Amino acid sequence: MSDLTATPTVSIVVPFHNEEDNVTELYARLRSVMEDVDWEYQFVFVDDGSTDLTYKRLRDLAAIDPRVAVVRLRRNFGQTAALAAGFANCKCDYVIAMDGDLQHDPAEIPRFLEKLEEGYEVVSGWRKHRVDNLLLRKIPSRCANWLMAKLSGVNIHDFGTTFKAYRRELLSQLPLYGEMHRFIPALASAYGASICEIPIQNKHRKHGISHYNLSRTFRVMFDLLTIRFLLRYMSRPLHFFGRLGLINMSAGSAVALWLLVGKVLYRTNVVEQHALLLVFAAVLILLGLQLVALGLLAELGVWQYFNPSGRKPYSVSEIFDLRAAGGMDIASESRS
Repeated sequence: MSDLTATPTVSIVVPFHNEEDNVTELYARLRSVMEDVDWEYQFVFVDDGSTDLTYKRLRDLAAIDPRVAVVRLRRNFGQTAALAAGFANCKCDYVIAMDGDLQHDPAEIPRFLEKLEEGYEVVSGWRKHRVDNLLLRKIPSRCANWLMAKLSGVNIHDFGTTFKAYRRELLSQLPLYGEMHRFIPALASAYGASICEIPIQNKHRKHGISHYNLSRTFRVMFDLLTIRFLLRYMSRPLHFFGRLGLINMSAGSAVALWLLVGKVLYRTNVVEQHALLLVFAAVLILLGLQLVALGLLAELGVWQYFNPSGRKPYSVSEIFDLRAAGGMDIASESRS
């Protein structure tokens, strides 16, 4: 058995929410696998506001095994927040995340470690043969994964699975909130990380009920739009808002110019004959100005983000200080 005093090299992060019947079995299987690979390791188990005996059983494990660290959240914050809490408490070079419902097989962990050892920074699992419901899970998941791959530019088949492996220094640079854990490969790709994918087994849940439902698809879609915006315009928001603003202002100006030509050349009574069109042109121009202003404000926010030291609200022309210039010590002169 490995020396407990050595620095661990692999952290296994598992979020739990009302999984009391799965905790002990998952721990036993994880420990068996990690002792076979003969690597130093730690388990970081996160209780995401469970209302059953999940936390008690995790505490019991931590009391008998010093390799187990338990993080308890005050309420149910969601899977992404639970993973972020687990990542923040990792002490190892490699991090493997997986679900606590026994649908991920711990026996596949060595394959993830092999890919990390080859130099990859993110290793994503691929549920190539899913056992889920066709209409409620398989088809929506396949459509969502295809859309994610196209919008993010990361060519993997399965963004949704939690079963992934990372290098810890990469995780510390990635923002995690909402449902962003499934977009870690896309975020990592924006940082230039090397990514690969390996097929994994997908097993039926043995105990408890699934926490996934169709409503999560809508939250994922919104986060997908967010990640698309972040990847392309995080450091240049004016390119996004300014472009929309110019389109609106150009359209509004074109309509206004057409009305002006009609007024000057054909003596058209614009207010009586084209009142709605005149209002529409004005709204387009004002909306365009607002979008450009929003883009400028976003640029200021980005500038402040990348320059946290900040500028001082003054400008110094000259400083005259004899002591700083190596002159007479005023304090010693006053004592003489």
